[in-house]
This record gives sequence, C-alpha cells and structure tokens, in this order.
Amino acid sequence: MPSATYDDLATAFRHGNFKPLYFLFGDEPFMMDELQELAVEHALQAHERDFNLEIVYGHEVNVADLLARCAAYPMMAERRLIVVRGFEQVADNAVFKAYAERPNPTAVVMLLCSGKPNLTHHPYRALKQHAVAVELKTPGERQLPGWISDRLRRKGYRATGNASAMLASRVDGGLRGAASEVEKLITFVGDAKEISEADVLSAAGESHHANPFRLQDALGRGDDAGALAVAHAILAHAADRRGEAIMVVAILTGYFLRVWKLTGCRESGVPEDEWPRQLGVPPFAVRGYVSALRHYPSARIGVAFEALLAADSELKGGSERDPRTIITLALRRIAKAAPTRGRRPARREFGEAPAQ
Repeated sequence: MPSATYDDLATAFRHGNFKPLYFLFGDEPFMMDELQELAVEHALQAHERDFNLEIVYGHEVNVADLLARCAAYPMMAERRLIVVRGFEQVADNAVFKAYAERPNPTAVVMLLCSGKPNLTHHPYRALKQHAVAVELKTPGERQLPGWISDRLRRKGYRATGNASAMLASRVDGGLRGAASEVEKLITFVGDAKEISEADVLSAAGESHHANPFRLQDALGRGDDAGALAVAHAILAHAADRRGEAIMVVAILTGYFLRVWKLTGCRESGVPEDEWPRQLGVPPFAVRGYVSALRHYPSARIGVAFEALLAADSELKGGSERDPRTIITLALRRIAKAAPTRGRRPARREFGEAPAQ
C-alpha cells in the first residue's frame, strides 16, 4: 500500500473516510496526537465511544490480548477504533504480521510508534506493505513557516509578508509550541482574516520598530549604532529582561551562523539556487544575508560568535550585571571588529547579473 502524509490522513478523517489499519511512526508526537484526536472525533459518534473506543499503551498490553481487541466486532456501531500508543513496546509484536495481512474490516486500528523502527523486519515490514503507513517528521527551521501558514489557512486566516517566519522564530517546543502560538495569535486578531508582521509583534507585546528582526536587519546593513538602539528598545519593552536578552542572543547566533554558512557556499562554489536550502531559509530571505557579507568577512563573524557566546554564558550563569549592559557590550565588541577600508570588494548580489 502506498505511503500517505499527515495531510492525507487529516483530510480523510475529517471526511469520515477510514481504512482498517494505520501505521504511524516518527519523531513528531504532536502530529500523532492530532491524528488520534481526529480519528476519535470522526470515526465514532459520541454515544458509540463507550463500547467501541479503546486506547492502549504498548508497555501495558500483551500481544494476544491486543490481537483479540483488534479482532472484536463493534457494538451498535459501524466500526470500532483501537489506538495503540508505543506499539514498538508490545512484546513479541512480530506476530502482528498476520493481522497486517488480513485486518478486521469492521475496526480502525492505529498503531503508533515513537521513532523509526526497522522497516525491514516484521511486523513493520508487513505494516509498511499492507497498512496505511505515515512517517511523521518534525519540520525543519526552513519548513516551519510554511507549516504555520498552512495551519492558519486551514483555520480561515492568511499570513502576509514575513508573519509566518516571524512567528516561527519565536516558537519554543516544536510543533506543539507552534500550534499554541498560532492559537494565541488567532485569539489576538479576532475577526481579522489577514495576519501581518505587526500583528505577530503586537500579540507578543513587542513594538514593530523594536524587535529582533529589526536588530538583525540593522546588523546586516552594517548599522551598528542602529542595532544598539533597537536592542535597547527591545529590552526596554520586555517584562523579563534577562529572558528577552537570552532570546536576542539566540536569534543573533542563528543569524550569524547563516551568514557564515553563506560564506562557505560562495567559497565552495555552491550554486545560488541551492543557497536557500543550505541556509535553511526561504528564497526571498537570502538577499539580506548576501548583503550582510559586505560587512561581515569571516574574521568578524568569528568575533560575533565569541561575543554572543560570552553574553549567553553570562546571562545564563546568574551574572549580577544588567542584561542591557551585557547585550550592549556584545554588540560593541562586534562593532569594533568591523572590517577596515581597502578590503576586497563584495561579490555580486544574489540573483544579480555579473558585470560586463
């Protein structure tokens, strides 16, 4: 049976379309939880669940008992729903191979595995062949803004500009954290169906002109004084200055890491259309990093990493120094490492035709 995706299953479940056997595995428990909730909601009516819904855990059930539950017929309902969480923990589950080949047509069985089991061994090999198999992977940094945009769209909202990327940068806790931030944002905007960058910042309690993105942009332009002013404004608006300063350091560390990666791409002759993938950013964002290379040769990037590491250690180490002072010193250290006049000219811009 061909593999499916999370979206395939979510759409099918919402329309009441179910197969007898599902095999879900991977490193993203949030998607598993959501698919389980959708199955419970749409496979059975509320009054049918007392007798026809079973959610069991692999370490608590033996394989014979589990097979008996899966083979049972529904009571006063069209189907039964059996969810097995931690299926990889069911002892001797290899005997499930036979069930995979001939599942109960009056049951919907969902087998959930944490991580990726050995798909060349039974029962996983048989499940991959006969069940609806879905590998659920956590989206990478580059994919998360798209995931957020899709989630907003399914709820009737449209993210404009860099709103999704801006929200993604604030996420802590994987997809569960991202989903929580989406819900908070929807609550904040109310009936408005378009969500802008300003909405994301306002929902987070930040000024449109004082946020880590403005700080990043100022550094990328080589505007050291402007970067310092934005940093001070960010901390002035923060309820938790130390926590906000730690977040700023983390965002800037990621920023300089991408600038450093782009330096490597150029030196290694990586094609321009590969740069977004190498950096883990959307294509539209690459131009800003290319522009930053004018101000950040390798030596200055190294100083930036050292300054940010020192700031992070001090902020997390219980230093009594004010977070504003720590950030100020880090940015001044980066500014003092500015390249001198006469260095080699910057190469052409991303997507720009070479000089004739």
